[in-house]
Amino acid sequence: MDTASLPLPSFALGTAVFADGPHAVLLASGNLLELDSIAGDLGLATPITTRAVLEDWDRVLPILRASAESGAGTWRALQDGQLSAPIEPRQILQAGANYRTHVIDLAVKHADPSDGRTEDQVRADAAEMMDKRAAEGDPYFFVGLPSAVTGPHDTVVLPAGTHKNDWELELVAVVGRHAYGLSVDEALDAIAGYTIANDLTTRELVFRRDMPEIGTDWLRAKNAPGFLPLGPWIVPKDEAGDVSEMRLTLELDGKAMQDESTKDMLFDVAALVSAVSQSVQLMPGDLILTGSPAGNGMHWGRLLRDGDVMTSTITGLGYQQTRVVDAS
Repeated sequence: MDTASLPLPSFALGTAVFADGPHAVLLASGNLLELDSIAGDLGLATPITTRAVLEDWDRVLPILRASAESGAGTWRALQDGQLSAPIEPRQILQAGANYRTHVIDLAVKHADPSDGRTEDQVRADAAEMMDKRAAEGDPYFFVGLPSAVTGPHDTVVLPAGTHKNDWELELVAVVGRHAYGLSVDEALDAIAGYTIANDLTTRELVFRRDMPEIGTDWLRAKNAPGFLPLGPWIVPKDEAGDVSEMRLTLELDGKAMQDESTKDMLFDVAALVSAVSQSVQLMPGDLILTGSPAGNGMHWGRLLRDGDVMTSTITGLGYQQTRVVDAS
């Protein structure tokens, strides 16, 4: 993937580290506006954080647009700063098994050969199950930890003693207001914008061998330090375009591993936001991960190893580039 040819968002929120420390910034016309420099216009106390911006998103967004048009404040070149995770979230709410092709591939991978079904039969059965779930069921969610978040270009250390570490590129909806019990029609009104996450997973830790009856153990499998590369940008929903037709692409050392459209989702973004809001009080800056498409390492039989570089992009949201190294 030629990252130099990938277009930047025209207008986005982020966090950049300069020589004097981290700053909430606005990306506009390829340059970075330090939000502290327009704190008076924004009516926010310094140092401004992206979470503080999202706490008052509906009021602040028009001021940000006006500042971008006028050129007010202190502007820096994009290359002057190092991009970090765009926000420190309070809650990370993660949808699982939400891409049809991905779930079917997993069903084939884990099928019991003793039941006598062919691969085509397993695929057909899984497809029927997915269609029924989309029509009658509810999305599946679990919770991630903020301590797993790292920047979009940071190096990630694989946990010591592990051997089956995998990637999962995901579209993320970023909450922009307090909300609870939203209908599907109301759901997107609570979303400020969208960003990118790579939900890294240690596969050998997913299931507890000592207590198989409890099922999956996502706490151990997905929350090692740095296991959620996030960002670089939060692109406002009006700038992001149609989230039902975004392309998610992840390359490993230059080879495409995931390349799928959000059209393959079982539950769209509005349905996911509505569903999780029935159980959880949403707060500004919360992350709602929407699931990962087919093409993870288990599918390819090729898992992460020392020195690998993942390059990930989602239409209109920028890109991540993540190198992984062994703990040793």
